[in-house]
Amino acid sequence: MDVTSSPRQHAVPTTETSHPNDPIPHEPASITKFNAPRNVPSNSSFRSSHDSLSWSDSSDSEAPSTPNTEPMNDQQAEELVDKLENLPAPSVEITPKPDKARRASTTLISEDAEGMRKLLGDGETGTKLIEKYCCGGGCCFVKTLPPDTAGPNFTPVVLPDNEAFRSLNLKLGPLSLDTKLEQTPELPHETVSFDVAPATEHKHVAEVLKKPPPFVQPHPPYNVFSAPVHHARELTKPGAQKRTFHFDIDVTDYPDEGGVDFKVGGAIGICPPNPPEMVDDVFDQLGVPKFVRDKPTLLKTKLMRWPTIWGDEMERELVTTRRELLTWCADLQSTPPTKQLLRLMAEYAEAPNEKQILLYLTSAQGQAAFCDLRTGSHITVPQLLHAFPSSRPPLHALLSVLPQLMPRFYSLSNDPHISSARPGIPGGRRLIEMAVTIHEDPDWREGKTRTGLGSGFLERIAQQFIEAEQSGIRDPAHVLDLTVPMFRGLMANPLSRQFGGDGPMMLVGAGVGMAPFRGFILNRLKNANCANKIWLVQGVRDAMLDEIYQGELGAHEREIKKVVQSRKVGSARYVQDEVRMQADVVWFVINALDGRIFVCGSSKGMGEGVHRALVDVAMEKGNLNHDEAEEFWEKKKEGGQYVAETW
Repeated sequence: MDVTSSPRQHAVPTTETSHPNDPIPHEPASITKFNAPRNVPSNSSFRSSHDSLSWSDSSDSEAPSTPNTEPMNDQQAEELVDKLENLPAPSVEITPKPDKARRASTTLISEDAEGMRKLLGDGETGTKLIEKYCCGGGCCFVKTLPPDTAGPNFTPVVLPDNEAFRSLNLKLGPLSLDTKLEQTPELPHETVSFDVAPATEHKHVAEVLKKPPPFVQPHPPYNVFSAPVHHARELTKPGAQKRTFHFDIDVTDYPDEGGVDFKVGGAIGICPPNPPEMVDDVFDQLGVPKFVRDKPTLLKTKLMRWPTIWGDEMERELVTTRRELLTWCADLQSTPPTKQLLRLMAEYAEAPNEKQILLYLTSAQGQAAFCDLRTGSHITVPQLLHAFPSSRPPLHALLSVLPQLMPRFYSLSNDPHISSARPGIPGGRRLIEMAVTIHEDPDWREGKTRTGLGSGFLERIAQQFIEAEQSGIRDPAHVLDLTVPMFRGLMANPLSRQFGGDGPMMLVGAGVGMAPFRGFILNRLKNANCANKIWLVQGVRDAMLDEIYQGELGAHEREIKKVVQSRKVGSARYVQDEVRMQADVVWFVINALDGRIFVCGSSKGMGEGVHRALVDVAMEKGNLNHDEAEEFWEKKKEGGQYVAETW
């Protein structure tokens, strides 16, 4: 059945704010009119509203929804069946049922890689037919290990007996020390080397725990700026499933970079370091002596960007330290392991069983296990070194295969001009604000967790500030001298590019995705002509614990905001449900002159769910079929009226 003719799973309901059968855009009459105050301080506190007469009684969060699997149409099914029937017996047997259209087999189409190659053929037709349903992991080309384990020469591999290895959950199958592995990659080329620092160089002073070395340039010729932390606070309450912190960052002394200024809805880049304890752990596992770790050395690189971020590809000679490089330039925890890394570790593994396992993971036979390793829970470099303790590759070789440590981007949660003018800010100081939700994963050490690289770094700074305040220190910003390594960038992300105009806005944000909308609202409330044209749908898990910026959206927060909760007993909802409940608002905003709908959230599922809800609204209110509704929103996106920024 064609997608356009299939019944919709989520019909738009009929409510006080949703009339699916009325295609005419109406300004919602139930929205209370109000006048914008002359001065709206960004730190003013007002009581937040969890419900309002003009909003539906519902709730939501950033929890992702599971997308539906797109079915094959009849033509695709027929093509697949024809290919299956042409395979030599007994690869597959299909018995058509009378009086029913033939369907593709859902049980067995091949038992090995050769059967899949025959099915797909040598050309592009078979690949195109199945590529949209393929995971892309190369599973169909995996070479199966011989199943016979009873042979006289079979010597099973002894698995490393340590907690780190067990945490990898590897499925090795009947692997022996004598198993002949195929298609193992060559040893990676070394692109990094160390030499003695020249005596004529000025004394190298490393501030590795304070700021990155000057050659870590996100956008040359500009350097990373160490911005002082003016204030930090926690937005969520104790017991919240995810912790969220707010930061006021002083950018008064930020250098001029071609006339680009901080903008409402813009995003800044943060360059976080690897945690000091993780860096020392890697040094310890590699056997790097302590006196060498902070000793100046001459770094030589071949034709590459590293250790810069987006610098030119060129050969470099830089005076630095090994600790600087491992702290600021090598990603140790946020990218999956590569075959290059595993091949390097195999080369330097002294234990035969560890060497064979590492080689197996890089081989054709170990493709399935390698895919599981990459797509499972995040694996860190220290975890791999602990799992295979006999492998101690040289540091310069390890740096040659590790990915560059990249910056993290965070949206501004304020209008920079309003924040700088609020009470209590010294004259002439400029502040930007942002919110960060802490990401946590289970650690390989039993019973422990670890935070994300960027969010964990910022949480450590926030906790230092908060603890200093609680201990009675009056001005923690100056006493502790806390800074954040950041850069402004181009301020050209979708939210900053499309914000503007006097038309109505509907803002849909889940979790910390609501943060940039705070700046939107405070900016709009300065203009009396725009005050009645804002609708905010904020998704949280539990409004008592994790509703961020509660009471900080101005005196009319109750009228412009609806908080929907995904963990509220008896009435749990998601933001996409509220979008359907607000079909009249959606249709009015998107058809109004200069009207815009912004969607921002911290999960891909949230963005997809809201988009499906918008498609449902267009189908009901506009009397469109599915394809026409998709085209409608695509054109609105091209025209800057529908802006989605999810991550």
